Amino acid sequence: MFEYLGSILVDVDPGFDVLRYLTVRTLGGTVTALLITILLGPLFIKKLKSMQFEQYVRTDGPESHYKKTGTPTMGGVLIISSLLISTLLWADLSNRYIWVVLITTILFASIGFLDDFLKIKNKSSDGLTSKQKILMQLFFSLSIISYLYFSYQEIAEISFIVPFFKNFIIPMSPLLFIFIGSFVLIGSSNAVNLTDGLDGLAILPSVLIAGALGLIAYSMGNQIIADYLYLPHLKLSGELIVFCGALIGSGIGFLWYNTYPAQVFMGDVGSLTLGAILGIMAVLLRHELVFAIMAGVFVIETLSVAIQVISFKTRGKRVFLMAPIHHHFELKGWPEPKIIVRFWIITLILILIALATLKLR
Repeated sequence: MFEYLGSILVDVDPGFDVLRYLTVRTLGGTVTALLITILLGPLFIKKLKSMQFEQYVRTDGPESHYKKTGTPTMGGVLIISSLLISTLLWADLSNRYIWVVLITTILFASIGFLDDFLKIKNKSSDGLTSKQKILMQLFFSLSIISYLYFSYQEIAEISFIVPFFKNFIIPMSPLLFIFIGSFVLIGSSNAVNLTDGLDGLAILPSVLIAGALGLIAYSMGNQIIADYLYLPHLKLSGELIVFCGALIGSGIGFLWYNTYPAQVFMGDVGSLTLGAILGIMAVLLRHELVFAIMAGVFVIETLSVAIQVISFKTRGKRVFLMAPIHHHFELKGWPEPKIIVRFWIITLILILIALATLKLR
């Protein structure tokens, strides 16, 4: 909205042109989302408590988690709301990439909201079944990724980019593009959801990765920087940094209340949506492999579950004391804050490694 206002008011006073600057709008979106989340947080948490939107902890989880029963959940609604409001205020709404990430956010938030609502209604940790959740994710993912393929305007938008190589950019067929895109979107959504088991464990890595993806988006949207880094120039991608800024602001604001010991949990409405947002960003920017490096913690958490299930079904033995792997470390005696902070540090290291691939080509 402010970008549009700036284009109109610039005729009244050239100073209003500042509202069209990408850096100014990114900062504005970040601060707006941060303030909305921080200021409305106490009221929102109080409302969740009054509505008895409380967390029901799985009975087969670590005993230390039993005390978390009754903590307000569905805090992801606050994250998503501040993100949407800030993006609508500060982003260029004529950019179709912005609408792709907004629609993805809304669609996956609806899955998470329904899952959380059923858990609260049933007063248990059981919401949607895994089959129901996957089918909904699959339908939404196929629809979004198919749109991206059949609406592309530049060949770079449907090409596969391999890190470390300057010219390893391969245009993909419709089936391959849709398969990879849907896999990344669904996989990322569920990976963040699995990681969201400790206070603040999922939100800060999501924020850090969003910041890194925002830098890539800005670089690819700028012809000079893109040429310097041997990246494809995507004219529309630069605007995504405004969305990433809003996500950073809403995420940090939520962490204020979600840090150990958490006053509120994001619930599936938050974790499923955050994962989907990061996934669709990676697809839009054609940096799925770089994203996989950044999201190493999410990948490890998901693999730990897969390994545990396969091992138990084939050998009758467990590899980890409990999966996902953060529960394994809990049962090993690691304090929860230590696990959380170390996973944050690992994410930061992986992001630096992933960003280095942009230059090492």
